[in-house]
Amino acid sequence: MSKTKLSQTIMIQGTTSDAGKTTLVAALCRMLKNRGVSVVPFKPQNMALNSAVTENGGEIGRAQALQAQAAGLKPHTDMNPILIKPTSDTKAQIIIHGKAVSDMDALVYHDYKQHAMNAVLESYRRLQQQYDVIVVEGAGSPAEINLRDRDIANMGFAEAVDCPVIIIADIDRGGVFAHLVGTLDLLSASEQHRVIGFVINRFRGDLRLLQSGLDWLEQKTGKPVLGVIPYVQGLRLDAEDALEKNTKKNATAKIRIAVLALPRISNHNDFDGLRFNPEIDFAWVGPEHPIPACDLVIIPGSKNVCADLQFLRDQGWDKLIAKHLRYGGKLIGVCGGFQMLGETIADPDAIESTIGEIKGLGYLAMNTTLKPEKILRQQQGFLWDKSTSITGYEIHCGVSNGTALAKPACYLEQTGELVPDGAVSDDDQIFGTYLHGLFDSPAATQKILEWAGVQLNHHIAVADLREQELDRLASEVEAVLNIDWLGLSQR
Repeated sequence: MSKTKLSQTIMIQGTTSDAGKTTLVAALCRMLKNRGVSVVPFKPQNMALNSAVTENGGEIGRAQALQAQAAGLKPHTDMNPILIKPTSDTKAQIIIHGKAVSDMDALVYHDYKQHAMNAVLESYRRLQQQYDVIVVEGAGSPAEINLRDRDIANMGFAEAVDCPVIIIADIDRGGVFAHLVGTLDLLSASEQHRVIGFVINRFRGDLRLLQSGLDWLEQKTGKPVLGVIPYVQGLRLDAEDALEKNTKKNATAKIRIAVLALPRISNHNDFDGLRFNPEIDFAWVGPEHPIPACDLVIIPGSKNVCADLQFLRDQGWDKLIAKHLRYGGKLIGVCGGFQMLGETIADPDAIESTIGEIKGLGYLAMNTTLKPEKILRQQQGFLWDKSTSITGYEIHCGVSNGTALAKPACYLEQTGELVPDGAVSDDDQIFGTYLHGLFDSPAATQKILEWAGVQLNHHIAVADLREQELDRLASEVEAVLNIDWLGLSQR
């Protein structure tokens, strides 16, 4: 594409969170890629604790990394220039162009939005010079009245760049026509004008039974229904933030694994390689639920380690973990979960909370201090055996020190050397690491589960699984949504 020819842009907005924006953008990116179109995903502002690290050491939303894969691209910070990571109900870390700039409460950030919009437009204009089509994902709903002033995530962005908008709604929730009509009605006249049509998501049943409703909707609004996407059963793709509900118990499983669903759990897609494995009985353990009898307990990453450790104790999970270990069970801590395994966690600069310092679970002889500078880097190396290859990424503020680190869990390649990471307990029951993405690799998963006492016949390569599922999603969407009608085609 000529450097002077700017790209086409289409924006997907939703009537609610989890309406299907992320998956529709991913589907459109894969569909266009398959047609030879140079396409890129873009989300001006994302609020999520599920993030990814780019090659240049920046941080973006996990959903945009998935959409980049759909487009055949490596993730880049321009795909998600503003990332908001909540640390509490009222405060969040603000990340601009991949780097944390400040912690702000909602009111302060509202005043900061003009600066954030400048960063959004800066990224958008760079992408315009590089790609034929930009598929933009909105955030939440454009009809949130209290957020419309200085909006940069939905119609505020669409108006600024003058792009058409498709609104998607989830019929599986019920009330789909009210969602669509009500959302459109709450938009300004110029915003309504730029809406080119609707997409209905997650439809089950005979489409003929829905037709009268579609006819009414088009007559009522004057907007076409561009497609009705069926409910795609068992779609195994990264969730943007919400945890998938537990499925039925797997009576034939070879191992039972429980992962603690902390209030500020981060990067829960770390466990997709376990969650989707048919030989594993996988369970999220939520608030007010005991840790079930299992072979392996995992404490995941957290955006507020001290507060989540206190929550863990308030749930009585610390006592249940101790019982689990007494009966010979295994325990893994990842990133923030690894920090919790030590003797203390200190946050003297109130980076994540005002707790200051908290006593750890005491299973590893180490202490952690949270530092202002966040470590963000992709990694590769080996497990403790120095022969099983691993890949992943680090994303943390903590620095850990102590004698437990003399028995590392991993060795990571840095500047041509193998640098130890994490720890394995002397009794070999506990394993901790800062590395996210351990279970994306079949070889690493097999070795870790052998350490946990089981040999599986089936292992999942998560990157390959995502490819298969993106192709399946694109096929389902292409069958019901004519993108030629949208005018998104190769130039």
